[in-house]
Amino acid sequence: MARIYSGKKGSSGSHKPPFKTVPKWVKEEKKDVEGLVVELAKQKYPSAKIGTILRDAYGIPTSSVITGRKISKIMQENGYYPEIPEDLMFMLRKAVVLRAHLGLNKSDKHSKRGLQNLESKIRRLTKYYIRENKLPKSWKYDPEKARLIIQKW
Repeated sequence: MARIYSGKKGSSGSHKPPFKTVPKWVKEEKKDVEGLVVELAKQKYPSAKIGTILRDAYGIPTSSVITGRKISKIMQENGYYPEIPEDLMFMLRKAVVLRAHLGLNKSDKHSKRGLQNLESKIRRLTKYYIRENKLPKSWKYDPEKARLIIQKW
């Protein structure tokens, strides 16, 4: 059976549109897209999820081409971006889940090593965000503090 070459390198997932200008078939204006982003941000969606919703539900391929700014920038300007950056928050959530798993499965050495690597990555990212003034200088990673932050979020 012969394979058909599709022109893509990967076999799954979506790819960013190749254009840098607004396509003709997009009807939304800049203010409409910004309004949608703010409305979705009010519903506590993270920026990546907002981009997916705009693409799937509204047919907007990339909001940055239309608005000239990224979704997270629009969220920051309107006061809806979380105080802890999203990528750090997702790592904290993963660390909390891994700690809970290790509480039940004490002999899981692979997960223990994975937690060590993840916590190291969290500390490095924290240093970066403190340097960039996105986190307060007194912010430190603490597993118990992370659990409380995740519960609140």
